[in-house]
Amino acid sequence: MLASTLLSKKRDGYPLSDEEIRFLIEGFCSGEVADYQMSSLAMAICLRGMTPRETATLTRAMLESGDRLPRPTERDDSRPRVDKHSTGGLGDKVSLILAPLLAVCDVDVPMVSGRGLGLTGGTLDKLESIEGFTVDQTPEASAKILNQVGAFIVGASERIAPADRRLYALRDVTGTVESIPLITASILSKKLAANLDALVMDVKTGSGAFMKTPADAAALAKSLVSVGQQAGLPTIALMTDMDQPLGQTIGNAIEVNESVDVLRGQAGEVRDLTIELCAELLVQVQVCETIELARSKLVAAIDNGAAFEKFEQLVAAQGGRLRYPLPIADATPILAKQAGFIASLDCNVIGQSVVALGGGRRKTGDAIDHRVGIRVHHRIGDRVELGDPIATLHCHAGQASDYAGILANSVQISHDPVAKRPLILERFEKNDSDSQRTEA
Repeated sequence: MLASTLLSKKRDGYPLSDEEIRFLIEGFCSGEVADYQMSSLAMAICLRGMTPRETATLTRAMLESGDRLPRPTERDDSRPRVDKHSTGGLGDKVSLILAPLLAVCDVDVPMVSGRGLGLTGGTLDKLESIEGFTVDQTPEASAKILNQVGAFIVGASERIAPADRRLYALRDVTGTVESIPLITASILSKKLAANLDALVMDVKTGSGAFMKTPADAAALAKSLVSVGQQAGLPTIALMTDMDQPLGQTIGNAIEVNESVDVLRGQAGEVRDLTIELCAELLVQVQVCETIELARSKLVAAIDNGAAFEKFEQLVAAQGGRLRYPLPIADATPILAKQAGFIASLDCNVIGQSVVALGGGRRKTGDAIDHRVGIRVHHRIGDRVELGDPIATLHCHAGQASDYAGILANSVQISHDPVAKRPLILERFEKNDSDSQRTEA
């Protein structure tokens, strides 16, 4: 009866107290609050939003439903613990570079990642392109890897924020995924469980992102920063462009290969964004005094080979055997049909093509073909000539004829010059004005 009363209160637009929110989450986990009641709560939150205080309490309640990763005890625990989370996008392989790069720079990176679903590729799927790489590690094994290497990249245990795991399953089938308070609580409950000292968020916006508009992305970024701070986790967010893929490659093995290229010194937007995200963390935990000094430290760690060596150590510690480059499917070039300037890249078409080729999932449990993928050779604003390669389709025999034309049409070329798009659109950090409602 009490749960129904609280649901009615939320549907009527009244905020819930901290005690009421904890009662609902604890009851949901114990079975005293039924799935249909929690689905009703999720819908009420979607429609009515939550105050920052409510969102912070929901986040803490979901965190407290499970375990936290222990701090290391085998050595001096003076190294800060940091992590990055991305809201997902096409070709986003930053985590593969960021974890070993930061581990070289005197911080620990206990990274709990996920699998891909839909257009968004999963970090775990990419790493499983590497022979033997094991993402399912016990807490004891993970702690040992962190102690030895300074970083791990693993899948989430069922004991990490189990309330979020159950609630997300309900949100997925009831159309309540797109709620900023619920997204915030879902992300931060898992990151708080890692016992971090600082977090940086990469909130993407554009056709290939979950948040399509800058306004929605800004609202999510502000919510994440505000609630993270309230929960005792210093959080900074960067809003970044996802109207075109990040880097050149979209897939699994092909993205690992590009990540290795970046770790071995390849320039470009993947390197640039990774360095900016890492620099924010190094300044937050006072490893470096300024962003400029942090950038210099990170550039040196890449250029002297230390970051790549650390990546090799991470792969070996998690059972992998890195044989670079990883094998990928046969190449079919896609050529420009006219000269001009790249005007747009249809991220939805490109992403759906990779999924259809077997490189992604339409539903949880679908098998992944790690060898397929797409390479995009140009970014918006680049000049191309007639017959220049604009993309390369990597697929198996019989697939190329079905997708080559689709991929060619996903790249629009203009006769007139097109402005290049900035990679980082805005930066968010906690300030005293962060007291507005976080709406759905």
